[in-house]
Amino acid sequence: MAEVSASTQTAAPGGALPLLAADEPPPFEVYNETGAAPVLLVCDHASRFIPRALGGLGLSEAELCRHIAWDIGIADVTRGLARRLDAPAVLSHFSRLIVDPNRAQGDDTLVPAVSDGVDVPGNRDVTPAARAARVGEFHAPYHAAVETALVAMMRRHKAAALVSMHSFTPVMDGIERPWHVGILWDQDGRLPLPFMEALLARGIAVGDNEPYSGRDVQGYTLRRHAEAHDLPNVLIEVRQDLIDTHHGAAEWVEVLGEALVPVLAGLGLRDGIPDA
Repeated sequence: MAEVSASTQTAAPGGALPLLAADEPPPFEVYNETGAAPVLLVCDHASRFIPRALGGLGLSEAELCRHIAWDIGIADVTRGLARRLDAPAVLSHFSRLIVDPNRAQGDDTLVPAVSDGVDVPGNRDVTPAARAARVGEFHAPYHAAVETALVAMMRRHKAAALVSMHSFTPVMDGIERPWHVGILWDQDGRLPLPFMEALLARGIAVGDNEPYSGRDVQGYTLRRHAEAHDLPNVLIEVRQDLIDTHHGAAEWVEVLGEALVPVLAGLGLRDGIPDA
């Protein structure tokens, strides 16, 4: 499948057609930008949006509604937690099937040709130029927005933290995943270790670097932004069947918020977070 379909788009500098049309949304959303809390929430896989130029990557609407295209339910949780903490949030506005913002640019899974056993026709034989175009229009602007928000926060506060929000499918490759929440982290245990303790104390089934590991490719966003600034950080994975309704998402906003607030307070990051 061609990377760019015929359209009336105006040629970009260098003669290439842009992937995003003028009437399509930008590749990221900044939510609650003026939030007072010294915590930045990021949501790498918030959207299943694919621009018209990519023709749905050759997938059906049903396939694009599945977890292969986005992290189901987590955008609602991210916005709800941003309100609960009065924290700013940066959310992607493109499907990870276009280009995965939680992967390094040199990673083989940056543009996935297969996802959970599903072939992605529009990602077969993607040329280096087409790959670079996806990075330039989606991956790079999203990460620039995260860095801009983080630097602005560090200027306002003596200390800050980064929380990366994700969700995971209850069954992958035929294997059931029993955890309610997965906590992914690498070397810095300042935030994830007490946060896991707080969740376990509430009877939550917690996966420590499960169902993925923050020490693998899934930790890219945290490494790029939080570790570069030596900020406390954690990646939260919530099981999708718990948050695939607005009611479920709201319930888990409260669960995560109640556990997270005292942990942040213990790190000296309580200022600006509402009591309720």
